[in-house]
Amino acid sequence: MNIYILVGIIIAVAIVLAIIKAVVEGDSDEHEKPKYRYARKQFFLTRAEHEFYDALISAVGDKYHVFAQVHLPTILDNKVKGQDWRAALAHINRKSVDFVLCDKAYISPKLAIELDDKSHERPDRQERDKEVERILADAGVQLLRIENKSGFDPAELAQRINEYEQRNQVTSTDRQ
Repeated sequence: MNIYILVGIIIAVAIVLAIIKAVVEGDSDEHEKPKYRYARKQFFLTRAEHEFYDALISAVGDKYHVFAQVHLPTILDNKVKGQDWRAALAHINRKSVDFVLCDKAYISPKLAIELDDKSHERPDRQERDKEVERILADAGVQLLRIENKSGFDPAELAQRINEYEQRNQVTSTDRQ
């Protein structure tokens, strides 16, 4: 007789658990992660960045590939021996540079370029800029800062990049 009572209790508990599970799973639709909506931006670059990009293509188009809005994890390897690679990735994950010049043979990053507008005068931005400069220097990626002014002369820009290359030994044929 006791065995029948025990089996009955087990069946009752199983039914109660099944009901609870069904209720919880039924409510899960209400607790789904929100589905955000997005709209395509009208322009990929700001007007000044677009003007600079055009001048940059004219200045180095035959020598380098030019990439815009490059996030640091794209050009830097965070998996360096002896450090927490997840924390290192998190540190650079939301940081980017305006442009990167890569050699045409290997698509290897050779020169990062920041187009500095008025936002770079803010203290928080200056702190961010110093950290990006440190990170890039430690990784061996040169950084050239260009003041955002109206109109960019491709010949002047090419001369600045050439001078920078000579000073910092950046070449388009280096293979890392």
